[in-house]
Amino acid sequence: MRINSALQAAIDLTAGAAGGTACVVTGQPFDTAKVKMQTFPKMYKGIVDCFMKTYKQVGFRGFYKGTTPALVANIAENSVLFMCYGFCQQIVRRIVGVDRKTKLSDLQNAAAGSFASAFATLVLCPTELVKCRLQAMHEMQLSGKIIQGHNTVWSVVKGVLQKDGPLGFYRGLSSTLLREVPGYFFFFGGYELSRTFFASGRSKDELGPIPLLLSGGFGGSCLWIAVYPVDCVKSRIQVLSMAGKQTGFMGTFVTVVRTEGVLALYSGLKPTMIRAFLANGALFLAYEYSRKLMMKQVDSY
Repeated sequence: MRINSALQAAIDLTAGAAGGTACVVTGQPFDTAKVKMQTFPKMYKGIVDCFMKTYKQVGFRGFYKGTTPALVANIAENSVLFMCYGFCQQIVRRIVGVDRKTKLSDLQNAAAGSFASAFATLVLCPTELVKCRLQAMHEMQLSGKIIQGHNTVWSVVKGVLQKDGPLGFYRGLSSTLLREVPGYFFFFGGYELSRTFFASGRSKDELGPIPLLLSGGFGGSCLWIAVYPVDCVKSRIQVLSMAGKQTGFMGTFVTVVRTEGVLALYSGLKPTMIRAFLANGALFLAYEYSRKLMMKQVDSY
């Protein structure tokens, strides 16, 4: 049965949502550590110190601060990302002049993923801003940058609307785009390259769960190695703008390098790499298996 483009988009969107959920459930504690260490690098000696202090100060729930917006962010981003990924693959096919059913090369898939990420950024930026602020709220109060903290999603949303209006949710948009577009080139490129390696001449669709987990983990690691300093700047813009006007991407980047050194841009890299491998392995496993299941259901009718 030939699947029309609207149904295919719905399948990709649903499978992307399943992948986004798996990503958050698996990686949220490491993401919380990443944001804390990026924004306040002098407060923590390393990942273990960050975990210990967070547990002592806030308890276990401190690791899951911002989970609700993280779920919304990841489900929204990955739904749009994978839906647009399918469309962008068709655009790449047209550009290179091949049939719509022709398998793309790993490089062509990477380009399609990069194009798709630009659309996903528009839904990701507002929810990620809320998530990052919730995750670093305790440190903002400890440092004296804010007097009264916001402890719920709604209080953060209300604070943004009162202070900056609807456009306040798009603080850090340029740095998010700078992270997503090149990052997802490496993300999808690394994933497809790894799947090609494991397939060894067979169809990639025949791969089992372990190769898919490893391929997803490799793709996620490629993304974060490539764009981590950009993400560090983005986190600072989104969190520190709570305390007042924050400079843009270049201003924040230059300030961090001048006052704290280049290594400050890599604060929190260790929890990020652990999270990247685990969470993105889970993301692609959930995406591929839920997509296959839905495609089988459609084909059976």
